[in-house]
Amino acid sequence: MSYKAEYQRSMDDPEGFWKEKAQALSWFKEPENILSKDEHGIYRWFADGEMNTAYMALDYHVEQGRGDQTAIIYDSPVSDTKKTYTYAELRDEVAKAAGMLKGLGVEKGDRVIIYMPMIPEAVISMLAVARLGAIHSVVFGGFAAPELAVRIEDAQPKVMISASCGIEISRVIEYKPLLDRAIELSSHKPDSTVIFQRPQRPEAAATLIEGRDHDWDALMATAEPADCVPVKGTDPLYILYTSGTTGKPKGVVRENGGHAVAMNYSMQAIYNVDVGDVFWAASDVGWVVGHSYIVYAPLLRGCTTVVFEGKPIMTPDAGAFWRICEEYGVKTLFTAPTAFRAIKKEDDNGEFFKKYDLSKLTTIFSAGERLDPPTQEWLMEKSGKPVIDHWWQTETGWGITANLRGIESMPIKLGSSTVPTPGFNVKILNDAGEELGPNEQGYIGLKLPMPPGCLATVWGDVEKFKSSYLSSFDGYYASGDGGYIDEDGYVFVMGRVDDVINVAGHRLSTGEMEEVIGGHEAVAECAVIAKDDDLKGQIPMGLVVLKSGVEVDEAELGKELVQLIRSSIGAIACYKDTYIVQRLPKTRSGKILRKNMRQMVNGQDHIVPSTIDDPAIMPEIEALLKERGVIAS
Repeated sequence: MSYKAEYQRSMDDPEGFWKEKAQALSWFKEPENILSKDEHGIYRWFADGEMNTAYMALDYHVEQGRGDQTAIIYDSPVSDTKKTYTYAELRDEVAKAAGMLKGLGVEKGDRVIIYMPMIPEAVISMLAVARLGAIHSVVFGGFAAPELAVRIEDAQPKVMISASCGIEISRVIEYKPLLDRAIELSSHKPDSTVIFQRPQRPEAAATLIEGRDHDWDALMATAEPADCVPVKGTDPLYILYTSGTTGKPKGVVRENGGHAVAMNYSMQAIYNVDVGDVFWAASDVGWVVGHSYIVYAPLLRGCTTVVFEGKPIMTPDAGAFWRICEEYGVKTLFTAPTAFRAIKKEDDNGEFFKKYDLSKLTTIFSAGERLDPPTQEWLMEKSGKPVIDHWWQTETGWGITANLRGIESMPIKLGSSTVPTPGFNVKILNDAGEELGPNEQGYIGLKLPMPPGCLATVWGDVEKFKSSYLSSFDGYYASGDGGYIDEDGYVFVMGRVDDVINVAGHRLSTGEMEEVIGGHEAVAECAVIAKDDDLKGQIPMGLVVLKSGVEVDEAELGKELVQLIRSSIGAIACYKDTYIVQRLPKTRSGKILRKNMRQMVNGQDHIVPSTIDDPAIMPEIEALLKERGVIAS
């Protein structure tokens, strides 16, 4: 079937289209109520279906005679460890881990926070929670204690699962002190925690608190395997927190039914992979890519998935990705542009590509931020493979736009993530919510209903869901991104229209960083803006106004602010540069003109709005930043 026919069918008969896709999975009770609205007027998919995601991802394949097929390949250059799990072995481990959690009182609907590095136990924990019909919330292991505390406070987990440490190239990060501090900071306390003591670093073994903390190995040794608990299609599978513009993260809720259907369909339609193929999403389980394409989608499809605990460079070199592809026969590789930029920086001539046999690798996918054309061209030239950019968000969980390799491959246009995926009705809107024509830039909106797999609400706050996503344009989900659609229907996503910054594919709130910087005793006010960066896509820079009468050395202040950001948010923020300014440009109502400053810093056209309090401020800041070499003269 052609792309046009497939897409049109999803628009003309969404219920029929998605009912057919749902039938590709093994439900306990097949859904009849395909699309409905709940009491809040929110669209929901497969409300009356009964299922279990872990059953679909594991038990089903074992029952089909694929128990001996490899499910997970774990490759950890940082700990010098390699391990594989067959589908039967993984099902058995997950059933035992579910029994362990059941023994700690976890039931259907309970929340479990998982704060772990990239190890098989993180994947096993996620699937074990799903097996019980409970709800997991995975928090990236690099986040600081205050960030973890906010998520504990919001999700209110009954149990937390963590590990003794994360292992990086040049350091070991002990997780237990961060976990203890986060629990201390949160008013909600979990009943218990389970700690996996990493055998490769016995010196980093965690000290357990009697009565609350439990050893993973000790509990697993006596755990009775637990059966899959049936859930409704609309019951939550997980909560994943994403940066909001206000600084407080929003808990994106993913439902079991729509998620399973979308994941399974996307593997075939977008990535063109099937049962037995080796699929590698080089990401982390703490991010949405890890949820969707390290854990759930490959296993639902019956693929082999790679869990990689390493970096694109320095583990040991810029050939790490290509070594994995050769060693395991990877068919499809997917990672963020920042990884390819790091490889390019180390191996511009592409020498490492020549050292490995990449004959089984058919396609390279990129997402998480815009894939810049120079990197895309370099990667296609050096690898000899098609390099596909596709666009999606934590909120959607899968590709909004893509070059659908399993339906009809389309010509690649540099800078474009190609065309809308079936189910996504992508429109470009002006401020009034009116649809714009070809090549006109505006806000990217997704006409409701969105397809299965997209967020159903914000955890515990349906009004926040509506105000954050559904209130800007009537009948649309507001993506927060701007862009245009060309005359061939190709979508070009040009960047965020709000104050969320994209650092190496990770969305971080500038508002949250400003809150930390503003807490420094010398700072009166500040603005954090996104500066374009060749390696990471964007990095934050701070403009600060000092309190009256305060005199500090700018370099010294910068160092202190780096430390504050690291301890509050984590090194993931990549905050480095601080500049002291006399004042910040604002509207008369007091809104700081961040977007205009961001455009100025990045050499883009910027119009000073008529509402500005003092038109002289922008040229003042521009002159200062030119003098400091931030802006080209």
